[in-house]
Amino acid sequence: MNQDKISIIIPCYNEEETLKLLYEEFKQLTNKMNQQVFEFLFVNDGSSDQTLDILKQLHQTDPRVYYISFSRNFGKEAAIYAGLKESKGDYVALMDADLQDPPYLLQEMYNLIKNNDYDCIATSRVSREGEPRIRSYFANKFYKIINKISDSNVVNGARDYRLMNRKMINAILQLSEYNRFSKGIFGWVGFKIKWLPFEYVERVAGQTKWSFWKLFLYAIDGIVTFSTAPLMITSVFGLLFCFVAILSGIFIIIRTLLFGDSVAGWPSIVTIILFISGIQLFCLGILGQYLAKTYTETKKRPIYIIDEIKNGSNSDDVIKEDEKISI
Repeated sequence: MNQDKISIIIPCYNEEETLKLLYEEFKQLTNKMNQQVFEFLFVNDGSSDQTLDILKQLHQTDPRVYYISFSRNFGKEAAIYAGLKESKGDYVALMDADLQDPPYLLQEMYNLIKNNDYDCIATSRVSREGEPRIRSYFANKFYKIINKISDSNVVNGARDYRLMNRKMINAILQLSEYNRFSKGIFGWVGFKIKWLPFEYVERVAGQTKWSFWKLFLYAIDGIVTFSTAPLMITSVFGLLFCFVAILSGIFIIIRTLLFGDSVAGWPSIVTIILFISGIQLFCLGILGQYLAKTYTETKKRPIYIIDEIKNGSNSDDVIKEDEKISI
């Protein structure tokens, strides 16, 4: 019986309090799934705490633990892409380091993908219990909007936590754009996906790195990256105000013919000017978002820069400061 190799990718940003707890969970998992070969690929996304030091200790203790360390913080999306690119497994799992993605689910996920005709086993939260209500409200609205205006199917409550086969990983790696929205990419590439719901789990330690504002900007990035529908808004507003201007002109002409010279009040004029100016700035902002994305893509900057790496192919080599790898 051939052993399957499973790569587990864990993006890390200031996770010194959770890494050892997560590693203990991994040891329990591998004891249960002892018929498979594992590699644990941690991606240090420019952490400012002791995350990298702990990863080095784990690597010395367990040769299955590899790590990639960025030269600075490039964001979770870059960390995900780096992990997928460096993974060597027949199956690749992606999870957070805070244990909100329970490692024990991987056994069930593996059995599902191995014994059924699935390319991916993805997880979704049963409910948003434990989240602030305003955050849950806007999250639900975001999923509804992006599914209506884009061709990428993003399930409400979807987590990044999933197990994928090599065929799907290779497809994802073909999408090498700089502006990345992984949830949209996972849905865009298609393939057969089985959704596995699970109950919300609290962080074991530390604090979330995602504030409401960061999530809002992330949602805007997702919409702009996977839909051109917002551009239509500018056209709709333009046509609407042209129509309103024509009706207003007709009204003024008729009023003048019937009642004489019309008296225009300056408060109403100022209000209309401010309103239309606001709409114009809003439309310019939408256009600016797309222009900014195009600008960053055309510069062809690397998605991330590696400062240090320990992986299966060069586990004895450390990348020196003058030998940084850019992807």
